[in-house]
Parts: sequence; structure tokens; C-alpha cells
Amino acid sequence: MAYTYRVTVERLEGDIPSAADEALVFQTTNHDDLVKIISAVRQKQLLPADETAEFTIGLKLFAEVLMRHRADTPFKELFPHIGSFMKSLKR
Repeated sequence: MAYTYRVTVERLEGDIPSAADEALVFQTTNHDDLVKIISAVRQKQLLPADETAEFTIGLKLFAEVLMRHRADTPFKELFPHIGSFMKSLKR
């Protein structure tokens, strides 16, 4: 089963925003329930609590694109390493 998410990135601080600044909003699908994964990573206490969602969402979005392009250069060189990394996280 695939899960569909809406991701919003909005600048809150940094350079002075211009009138052209808009939130970046996109939809994405993932084969995992990201909320469950974040909860599992929190329980393992692998990272400080305030970094858990940032890390987990970033990794899962990256890994999903990587899987779709795993036969393409340069992704095919990275794919086995990310697979090993993901397996080590699940232990």
C-alpha cells in the first residue's frame, strides 16, 4: 500500500523574504507510513528529539526517489549503501 503526503516547505527565518517567496508545496507517495516510522525512530532515541522528524522525513523522501532510479547513474552506485544504512537503522 502506498501512502500519499503533502509536503510544505516555508521559510520562517533567514534572508529578508521578498514578495516572490512562496511556500514550496508538493505531493509525494511513500511505501511506508511515515508517522509510524518517526515514532519508531523516536523510541530508539537515535537522535535528539528535535532532529528525529527532520532526519526521518528527509531520509525517507530521498530513499523513495533513490529506489525509483536505482538503475540510473549515479543512483545505482549509492543504492546498496543506502540499503545497508536503512537495514542498520531498523535493528
